[in-house]
Amino acid sequence: MKTGQATIKDIARELNLSASTISRALKDYPGISSETKRKVKEVAEKLNYRPNAIALSLRNSRSYTIGVIIPEVVHFFFSTVVSGIEEIAHSRGYNVILTQSNEKMEREVSSIETMLSNQIDGVLVSYSKDTTTFDHFTNVLEEGFPLVFFDRVPTIPNAISVLVDDYQGAFDATTHLIGQGFQHIVHLSGPENLKLSKDRENGYRDALKKNGMKVNPSHIISCPFGSVEESRKIVSEILTSLPERPDAFFCCNDSSAVGAMMACRDAKLKIPLEVGIVGFSDWQFCTMLEPQLSSVYQPGFLMGAKATEILIDIIEKKLDPKTMEHSLVLETNLIERASSKRF
Repeated sequence: MKTGQATIKDIARELNLSASTISRALKDYPGISSETKRKVKEVAEKLNYRPNAIALSLRNSRSYTIGVIIPEVVHFFFSTVVSGIEEIAHSRGYNVILTQSNEKMEREVSSIETMLSNQIDGVLVSYSKDTTTFDHFTNVLEEGFPLVFFDRVPTIPNAISVLVDDYQGAFDATTHLIGQGFQHIVHLSGPENLKLSKDRENGYRDALKKNGMKVNPSHIISCPFGSVEESRKIVSEILTSLPERPDAFFCCNDSSAVGAMMACRDAKLKIPLEVGIVGFSDWQFCTMLEPQLSSVYQPGFLMGAKATEILIDIIEKKLDPKTMEHSLVLETNLIERASSKRF
């Protein structure tokens, strides 16, 4: 996305008028003839001109409102993050406007533009699974607009982010399964465009290597949607298709772990005697399952709180994005439960 495909200067050049005249004509100022306004608006439409929302936002006074863009409101992890965001924002006198992308890049781009147009002071973002290019973020950052990422962090210059140690969480989960005697551990990996998916896969790989086990490429299986249904189908297939039946699953999230549990039950496998399962996030339902699900806890509330503190400090010029640390990494904690504990 390019913010403003044409500028006021482009219109001025086309009509051989001054930029100030173009600006006043676009805003219907008195003193500009109807004919000039008509010509300006025709050229603006032809050139696909849009006002630079970032510049407008930066020029206006503070609104004491921050925007939040998350993939899904119903996602338990993101709901805990939002709780942390609202707690800090309220304590510092800011309102919060929340939008969800529904895992669609198009809605994400639209949300950014709408927030900037409405003079939001800054934005917190966790980008969608559908997002593969980041121009809509880099344009905002290059203009100096306060923007902080959380959980899902793009690999772009000058991105300020708060995330958990996904690598260490995955390393700990895999090491735990190995320690419980599991030998053929499958990793159900997340969307390839998310850094956290790569970090979790690398943690899994390194845990195997450190314990003298080979990394079998056929044991790393993409589960991009991370849903119960997708995981159940995938696990049901690999339980019968792989030359040596897997005896454990480290899953990219808790929903896929539930799907793995269901598939193992369908195959009449005993959990954890014959197969161990560990998820990631430690959603509330983990303790409601039978057996209870082992999972890597990630501190959603703290993530939201820290990201909001950083964003507001940038807005209030207490932090300078050019000189501050670009990433704050929070610790994870493996919660061992009955789905993976043999002894």
